[in-house]
Amino acid sequence: MTPSARIAEIETTTVLDDQAREALAVDHMALVSHIVRETMGRVPAHVSRDDLTSAGLTALMKAAQAFEADRGVPFTRYAASRIRGAILDELRGIDWASRSVRRRGRDLEAARSSLAAELGRAPEVHEVAARAGMTVAEVENNDGDVARANVLSLQGSEVSFEEVLVSSTPEPSEVLEHRERLEYMVDAIAELPERMRVVVQEYFLAERPMAEIAETLGVTESRISQIRAEALVLLRDAMNSALDPDLVAAHPRPQGCAAQRRSAYFAAVATRHATGRTQTAAVAGIA
Repeated sequence: MTPSARIAEIETTTVLDDQAREALAVDHMALVSHIVRETMGRVPAHVSRDDLTSAGLTALMKAAQAFEADRGVPFTRYAASRIRGAILDELRGIDWASRSVRRRGRDLEAARSSLAAELGRAPEVHEVAARAGMTVAEVENNDGDVARANVLSLQGSEVSFEEVLVSSTPEPSEVLEHRERLEYMVDAIAELPERMRVVVQEYFLAERPMAEIAETLGVTESRISQIRAEALVLLRDAMNSALDPDLVAAHPRPQGCAAQRRSAYFAAVATRHATGRTQTAAVAGIA
């Protein structure tokens, strides 16, 4: 009996025994490979095919155990839904930066905070490098890796999740939450100090190389890298201050000028956001 004929026979059986469920899983292993192959074409190269395949095979086995033929849903469709869901969960759990990058990022953040408290200003890249025991190039490269990982996170990663999911329609609550975060991010970018705003817009939105941005602003690439890192921290904290205050770390010198400027920036973002919503509501009322 061919696999397709065996599947058809199993799917018409109301009560499935363990052997029949095992046969379902074995006959559909190619489905896992197919879905993983499709997914790998839409994710960054460092995502592990083996991890996605493992998640998919586990979901296939669970689908075979839970399948109820009398519901009238073909096993292929049911299993594909479970497999895609498991792969999506695996992708959501990925940290888009490696552990070593995150560890160095934490070390650099601690060095910057310590130096800022000592100097009363944002430290230069070479000062951070000296404090962390790294070269300037290593600091800049790590900042770039962390920045790219953070932007991927803000954008929902490079994965087209709507294409991975069985249903491309998000829940209404998810739409509202996503829209709220985007609105806050736009407001937070708009309220950045001018030079930071230019760097963020040119580097992340216009995708211009740092060398070109540095030439435009008349500074070094190292300075652009530093401005970019500082801007990302401000953006993250501004959004969290409004949406999840518990995630905002306390400033090392809460009474200092830097802390006051940061608080003023958070307030400006909140005011811009509130004003924008009020204007939108007024326009909607007129309409």
